[in-house]
Amino acid sequence: MKNYQNKPVEKESPKQEFKRAPVGDYMVRAKNLITFHPDTDIMEVVEILLKNDITGAPVLNDKKELVGLIDDKDCLKVLFGSTYHDRPVIKRTASHFMSNVMKTLNVHADIYDVADIFLSTPYKRLLIVDDDGKLVGQISRQDILRAINELHTHSR
Repeated sequence: MKNYQNKPVEKESPKQEFKRAPVGDYMVRAKNLITFHPDTDIMEVVEILLKNDITGAPVLNDKKELVGLIDDKDCLKVLFGSTYHDRPVIKRTASHFMSNVMKTLNVHADIYDVADIFLSTPYKRLLIVDDDGKLVGQISRQDILRAINELHTHSR
């Protein structure tokens, strides 16, 4: 027969608490974002994405209003549009490939709101808009990782 001894309960390790931080502290501001116009040639979009080592960017019209988002996955359609359907790529623009299904978040949100959306959706980036719907920035999963790291470092 085994002898079971009551062991003292170990104290719980302190839970990591992160302060609530506004999305504006970690987003890339609109003035620093690469953006495209709907009429931008699709091959120019591909070249700019590659040159800047980014996976996507907002599409803005002449009034700087947000009309879409184009990313690397959208650009993959170039292969099928050009060879499979025998369409010349040269005459295609961002508007032919961009998605107008994008997730926006108000600038008053915090990183918990952003992380929750990233955890519950397939989005990799969220476009941040002001109260008038104007683009003020973009936040990605990578930006949230940076926030976690920074908040963890400062909480020590």
